[in-house]
Amino acid sequence: MGEVQTFPDKSALVRAQAERITKLAAEAIGARGRCLLALSGGSTPQPLYQLLASAPHASAIEWSRMHLFWGDERCVPPDHPDSNYRMTREALIDRVPLPPENVHRIRGEDRPEQAAEAYERELRKFFGPGDKPTRSFDLALLGLGPDGHTASIFPGTAATTEASRWAMAVHVQHPRDMWRVTLTTIVLNASADVTFLVAGADKAARLREVLREGDARGPLLPAQLIRPGSGKLHWMVDAAAAVELDGARPLPK
Repeated sequence: MGEVQTFPDKSALVRAQAERITKLAAEAIGARGRCLLALSGGSTPQPLYQLLASAPHASAIEWSRMHLFWGDERCVPPDHPDSNYRMTREALIDRVPLPPENVHRIRGEDRPEQAAEAYERELRKFFGPGDKPTRSFDLALLGLGPDGHTASIFPGTAATTEASRWAMAVHVQHPRDMWRVTLTTIVLNASADVTFLVAGADKAARLREVLREGDARGPLLPAQLIRPGSGKLHWMVDAAAAVELDGARPLPK
């Protein structure tokens, strides 16, 4: 299940995660000379990225040694309103001294299969050959969808059982009919740290379900497939999302 930390509200959650990223980045750069960060899309991390681009975090992070990746992308051009890359660029990338070559986006404007294959080649430049990486990201940020999906690993899709590809194209009909490219559990579970950010009362019931120990009556939800092999798993949630968790007590503001 991993460690669960509950915060009074989304703002407190975002502040705590910004502090964690700043600390983890310094540790990774000190140990290995760079920090590899996989980002999540959606509404929850946007204020986090804006905070990282603001004082004191912006000046505390050595951006020349940061490398940004994405856990998934919608198959749209990079300037499209639905683009995860566009959201991150506007909130963070355009506001910090990050070298362009350190931004490793998924090319949502290309054919989905082509974009997925190209992204896997990019990942292998960093994580090496072989069927599975020994270690991938220093930190992978993930969200939780109302159906239990994470990244673009949706229930009932081939991404839930993928055993060889590191990135793949998926077609989903909900919440809207579209193609996406997602990292698979192979590379996500090789991360040194995987952190789920979950906020809002609309996530409470699903969060409770995901954090159960498993259910022999049916398949696991996609978010339950995230089990870092030798890394750490964290759940950082606000009080509204944690309302149905037994014994959940928010940290003080």
